[in-house]
Amino acid sequence: MGHIGRRHATLVSRHASAEVVALIDVRPELQADLAAEFPAVPFFASLAAYLQTGPAADVLTVATPNGLHAPQAVAGLRHGLHVVIEKPIALSTADAETIVRTAEQAGRLAFGVMQNRYSPPAAWLKQVVNEGRLGQVFLVQLNCFWNRDARYYRPGGWKGTQALDGGTLFTQFSHFVDLLYWVFGDVTNLSARFRDFTHTGLTEFEDSGLVTFDLVRGGSGTLSYSTAVWDRNLESSLTVVAEHGSLRIAGQYMDKVEYCHLQNYQMPNLPPTNPANDYGPFQGSAANHVQVIENVVDTVQQRGTATTNALEGLKVVEIIERIYALR
Repeated sequence: MGHIGRRHATLVSRHASAEVVALIDVRPELQADLAAEFPAVPFFASLAAYLQTGPAADVLTVATPNGLHAPQAVAGLRHGLHVVIEKPIALSTADAETIVRTAEQAGRLAFGVMQNRYSPPAAWLKQVVNEGRLGQVFLVQLNCFWNRDARYYRPGGWKGTQALDGGTLFTQFSHFVDLLYWVFGDVTNLSARFRDFTHTGLTEFEDSGLVTFDLVRGGSGTLSYSTAVWDRNLESSLTVVAEHGSLRIAGQYMDKVEYCHLQNYQMPNLPPTNPANDYGPFQGSAANHVQVIENVVDTVQQRGTATTNALEGLKVVEIIERIYALR
């Protein structure tokens, strides 16, 4: 029940067709605090305790440290629960494949949380590419430059550890790897350089990387990322140079279209990035969690289909694993 877990629980509690029936955290000292926030919702000190004695549920949300996602999701699936798994769904392709296989065997659904797909600029980019308005894609440049310093990596915490965090691409930038794959497809011919500029003693992995690749569908690209930016986040951006024009989306969560010049194309007015809703003042990337929860409820209640399934989450893990294999 950390920051993201509370966000999920809050959105579920505010949904007209869903309710929170149990809360789980290994820190018993949170129980009183959570009781004030979610009155009358029982608290369990472990997933095993909940699965053994807890009230019936339809869906288990897994919003724990990254390295715990796969075993906890598999436990929930085997218990007959659908699962919603925060990014990344696992820290290895093998573990992600186990989730997918277990979901199939159990006849349950496994959702990956890829909320940035719901942002209006991302949805617009996907539509532009699907309609063929770019023609042949020549170059794709993905930049992710954020700040994560000692204020974020606390001594004794899970963040920054290889076993539970997994690396900068998993924890900070997997959403943007997902956007790359979702819009442009798979990548090949990877090469990479990794550096650790400011995180010695803070993390067990790199803070920066330069990755080059070819797109399987044609064209080439680069991924430049860093958490060594001083004091505060700088940018996340995606620039595309193509046969019929160029475009760029940017902003902290790639939530703004900064440039669009395409042949015979008029840029439409996109919906607001943070629309008014009944869920409270969630902003930026958090606002898109609203649509994640709505899709889960609609799919489980057979009013829709999953927009982000574990197979796509598996692919993101596989791409990051291929990049990290070059270290």
